[in-house]
Amino acid sequence: MQTDKQQRIFVTGGAGFVGSNLVDRLIEKHQVVVYDNFSNSDGSNLESVKLHQNFSLIEGNILDPPKLQEAMQDCDLVVHLAANADVRFGTLNPGKDLHNNTTGTFNVLEAMRANNIKRIAFASTGSVYGDAKIIPTPEDHPFPIQTSLYGASKAAGEGLIQAYCAGYGFQAWIFRFVSMLGERYSHGHVLDFCRSLNKNPHELRVLGDGRQKKSYIYVQDSINAIFCAIDKADEQINIFNIGTNEYCEVFDSIAWITEGLKVNPKLLTTGGDRGWVGDSPFIFLDTSKIQALGWQPQYSIKEAILKTVNYLQTHDRQLSTL
Repeated sequence: MQTDKQQRIFVTGGAGFVGSNLVDRLIEKHQVVVYDNFSNSDGSNLESVKLHQNFSLIEGNILDPPKLQEAMQDCDLVVHLAANADVRFGTLNPGKDLHNNTTGTFNVLEAMRANNIKRIAFASTGSVYGDAKIIPTPEDHPFPIQTSLYGASKAAGEGLIQAYCAGYGFQAWIFRFVSMLGERYSHGHVLDFCRSLNKNPHELRVLGDGRQKKSYIYVQDSINAIFCAIDKADEQINIFNIGTNEYCEVFDSIAWITEGLKVNPKLLTTGGDRGWVGDSPFIFLDTSKIQALGWQPQYSIKEAILKTVNYLQTHDRQLSTL
């Protein structure tokens, strides 16, 4: 990430799972301003950096435009990670994705414009492809009918960013991530399954038929991809899929989780080809574009899952008895 020149980098959602891991990597060479409302973290993820001379923290919400604009002063690059990422429960509160993801992104762009900041890295999602017709799915795949409010809100955020690039001369790096795993992991299927098995190691309820095909990636591999893209891709709008070269079935993931926990539960499936409204039955992204820049994932899905299980066993209170 232009490591030869120190920058002042503004990270929304920097106290969360992905954000805090990114901040750990940035802090030695760059000034980092974390902007977070602590809705997904209690701040403990930042313990390792809070006293660093290059670190500053501003507690605030991206839905508070005046505070956001003031906080962003004198920054060179914005890494926008703050978002609602609870895909499964989107239909229970349909305004949450709109406000936190789409309106929040608009507020970030407006704060950038007010501060004459032109560069943004944005965490989007492979969910924007909905039920993709081409597998593995390339970046130029036509956007299909959206199947989740989360995916729709991220697609709208991408559109806003691209329009600001055209209208105001911004430069953007848009990353369509598969689900991430690793240290500080705070929500998702691995956590849900681990907690469920802690309560009852003899049975596990599985949404859908267990045959859904998913791709996951270790968080540090994702951060490496971000750095690689910002260093080497210099178009005005740079869009990259970020994932591994493989996918697994939900049943495969369960087998690795139970291996890590040393349990052997009976699996109870709810049926159907997806777990909830908006759950894609097959997610596998074509990552040849980012790989052409020299990036490669270092960890397999199984390795990422086992590392996550190990982390949860020592850091999640609900798993302390396992």
